[in-house]
Amino acid sequence: MSGALTLDTYRLLGRSGLRVSPLSLGTMTFGADWGWGADKDEARKIFDTYLDRGGNFIDTASQYTNGTSEQLLGEFTADNRESLVLATKYTMLRRQGDPNSGGNNRKSMFASVEASLRKLNTDYIDLLYLHVWDFMTPVDEILRGMDDLVRSGKVLYVGISDAPAWQVSRMQTIADLRGWSPLVALQIEYSLIQRTVERDLIPMAREMGLGVIPWSPLGSGVLTGKYTRDDLDHEADSSPEGTRKNVAAAQGSLTENSLAIADVVKEVAGEIGKTPAQVALAWTLRNPGVTSPIIGARTTNQLEDNLGALEVEFDTAQLARLERASAIELGFPHDMLAAPMTQGVISGDLKIQKRS
Repeated sequence: MSGALTLDTYRLLGRSGLRVSPLSLGTMTFGADWGWGADKDEARKIFDTYLDRGGNFIDTASQYTNGTSEQLLGEFTADNRESLVLATKYTMLRRQGDPNSGGNNRKSMFASVEASLRKLNTDYIDLLYLHVWDFMTPVDEILRGMDDLVRSGKVLYVGISDAPAWQVSRMQTIADLRGWSPLVALQIEYSLIQRTVERDLIPMAREMGLGVIPWSPLGSGVLTGKYTRDDLDHEADSSPEGTRKNVAAAQGSLTENSLAIADVVKEVAGEIGKTPAQVALAWTLRNPGVTSPIIGARTTNQLEDNLGALEVEFDTAQLARLERASAIELGFPHDMLAAPMTQGVISGDLKIQKRS
């Protein structure tokens, strides 16, 4: 990334003509239902601040804060719906005891979309994601259902989140061969403490025409420097309710290794006069496969701080330190293919002696 960006430095989303802001507004924090989100008034301030700065890409999901997130967005977007790119997701269980009210199946998809349309107070969704891979639903059922929604006009574009790379690439190939709506976005966890997606998911997305939308680019808040080694003994459960610390621990973001990476982020931030959050967000923006990291601010001040990431620039040494602190092994076949011997055999620079 060279030169400062702004929220209205719009980017194309994957293989589509849809233009979106380089940072998207995540609204899992809209609503206090889970114990750590923003109330209605603060959520409105966050929303207005993002739009005032030129932002147009809003992210939510069917069951964020038990549906409150979509309901609030339905109110907030009443006067400017057409100028926004509104993304939501389906998969989450909507009724306990009813297995078909969740998952990736067609029944769940269509019912969830209808419910989202009502809560969002709109007659179309700009971008619909499959939220989480369920390992049960056939891919052609998912793709045909998505295509039917696009043809009906209730959904304009489709994407996928939290799924294996081989399934996503398979789905994109099927969609192309059958003339169905292609996937244009891939939403995945990506940050300095979660780089394993660099092995296959991000390269796959670039090859197959999906714009990468990172969630939790601040590592559940760990990269902001808010946690210390004293927080490592925190007991976590699987519920999103409670505290942000519980979410960080439950997602595996609060570890000794992640805190060590956060220390380096803090050092670099001090050198360039920026905050750790700005440094962490700016690092994700440098990846050419990334379209728009998601900001999950709980206050207007947090949002303002996060938007400062658009102005961050690193020197070569600082980037090298961040890369070194967060480095992962790519594993097979990537490490083997990058090895000098393999490259020598491919390029002809390495002479192979035949045994007689």
